[in-house]
Amino acid sequence: MTWPQGYGKRVLAEVDSTNAEAGRIAATLTGPEWILGLRQTAGRGRRGRPWADPEGNFAGTLVLRPQETPDRIALRSFVASLALYDAFVAATGKPDLFSLKWPNDVLLNGAKVAGILLESAGFAGGMPSHIAIGIGVNLKHAPDAAQLEARAVVPVSLWAETGIEIAPEDFLDLLAAAYARWEHQFVTYGFDPIRIAWLSRAARLGEIITARTAREETTGIFETVDSAGNLVLNTPEGPVAIPAADIFF
Repeated sequence: MTWPQGYGKRVLAEVDSTNAEAGRIAATLTGPEWILGLRQTAGRGRRGRPWADPEGNFAGTLVLRPQETPDRIALRSFVASLALYDAFVAATGKPDLFSLKWPNDVLLNGAKVAGILLESAGFAGGMPSHIAIGIGVNLKHAPDAAQLEARAVVPVSLWAETGIEIAPEDFLDLLAAAYARWEHQFVTYGFDPIRIAWLSRAARLGEIITARTAREETTGIFETVDSAGNLVLNTPEGPVAIPAADIFF
């Protein structure tokens, strides 16, 4: 697999968090940079939840410095999701096994195999100085389902579900190449082609799901994702656009 032109790569034997490392090095970078931690001691998921990283799993972050508004930057979670999907397909040759769960998870046989955490920092003039797209993948091991919150999607590992074993460094090569392709699409043609591609791989599209925020729950038919990346549920009261939530099936 050819490494994408213009992207840097650094592989660390151990790091507290690849997203934290992104913040430490962002000011020194002249272009996008991938960080891979072969052992991560303080990984984090969404809402500050701990993310376990046993040896053999993938913990990586892409650092970007786009001169864009936060709402457009946030759409890169869809870019990263598509890149992850392509990396899994390249590793397994089995596209039918994988699907994308709004807003930022990848499912394997309907169970969670990967997650994305997008963070931005250093705001000036309304735009961040850099963003960190953190990606965790259960390549070899899955967390204990008993430690998850109620109704959360069960975690699985790529190895246990498919029998395919791939080293984190090799998975990074697949992921970086796929991300570069989708990033070029996003920058060149905007979000709409990304949105259409994402919807074609979406889990539970057209089915009843529940979106839960800190304040409320909304249940309805998963109708689409709109041009701002919001989840749109068709409820008895009409369509509801949801910018951020945890999703339960």
